Amino acid sequence: MVYALGFVLFALGITISIALHECGHMWTAQATGMKVRRYFIGFGPKVFSFRRGETEYGLKALPLGGFCDIAGMTALDELAPEEIDRAMYRQETWKRMVVMSGGIAMNFLLGFILVVILAIGWGLPRFDQPPATALGNMSCAAQQNPDGSIQPCSGAGPAQRAGLQRGDIVKSVNDVKVTTWKDFQSETQKQTGPFTYTVERDGKTITIPVTPERVMRYPEGGGAGREVGAVGVGQDFYEPVKYNVLSAIPASASFTGDMFVRTFQSLAQLPQKVTALWSAVTGGERDPETPVSVYGASKIGGETAERGLWGVFILVLASLNFFLGAFNILPLLPLDGGHMAVVLYEKVRNTIRGWKGLAPGGPVDYLKLLPLTYVAVVIGGAYMVLTLVADIVNPIKLF
Repeated sequence: MVYALGFVLFALGITISIALHECGHMWTAQATGMKVRRYFIGFGPKVFSFRRGETEYGLKALPLGGFCDIAGMTALDELAPEEIDRAMYRQETWKRMVVMSGGIAMNFLLGFILVVILAIGWGLPRFDQPPATALGNMSCAAQQNPDGSIQPCSGAGPAQRAGLQRGDIVKSVNDVKVTTWKDFQSETQKQTGPFTYTVERDGKTITIPVTPERVMRYPEGGGAGREVGAVGVGQDFYEPVKYNVLSAIPASASFTGDMFVRTFQSLAQLPQKVTALWSAVTGGERDPETPVSVYGASKIGGETAERGLWGVFILVLASLNFFLGAFNILPLLPLDGGHMAVVLYEKVRNTIRGWKGLAPGGPVDYLKLLPLTYVAVVIGGAYMVLTLVADIVNPIKLF
């Protein structure tokens, strides 16, 4: 029940994010004197609508996005006589740039607000986390029940008895090199008798013998259990840092800056992720760094809610808004960045023509850009379908 609630809430959060993105376009267009004819949430058949002033507001049956119909977004739009002077393509460059960037700015603003909420309510995670195989808290090696719960246990565990310490960085397990926590777990669980960890401690490399205990582990979602080796140790990590209302603003600004860098890095890596997505669809292991669809993101939202990790829920939603904003900056039609590139081209072209004593040129012919637009739509659509299929058949598992 909690999972379903989290799934729906996250999907609603995405819908609100898209709606506010379109509000960014609408409000800036209205503020700069342009005519907004329609503002709708969703696509497909109309559920209802109402008119306020010169704008029709409404909801459509498929909540998969939204749109803001500004009169004269391009010179191809049909205009009523009273709309000609207010047509978007006839306005000054700065007004058109403000309107096209309004949606992007709204996503960034919403992401920042969510980060501030996170900072005050749950704390901001630290990006300077310990190495992936650094050892954290240690305890006894507990048995697991078939339902996934852990049986109580007491006393020191194998890791503590062996002299391992928090902060030790494991380099190899029984001479098998490990670089991720998953590698560390997998190699440790294979051990049936005494073995050795090679660890880095205070800049020195030491070898520590450990005798594991045999415990039962069960796969998530049910299934047959198996007996594995365990030493009673968790992964090291730095706790999120909480802030008060005043200190949260500068801390969130700094955190948002780091998020921007990571978001644009992820955006640049999108073409490289096609192979990883295809591998996930065809039965390979899902790379947790691959992109997710709206369904996949909502599924993650449901899983975090189910475990009471509402801070992670908010962080994922904030990350999605940063990504939506960054993605729309790309200079490709029909994205906002593509329209902005056209506006800037017209400005540069007319400036050069002015230097030559020529009159400004006419609006860019969008019909000539249609082939490139279709290519971008087809490639983007195929990428979205591939991501959706991967999220259905081989979803990312955070837990």
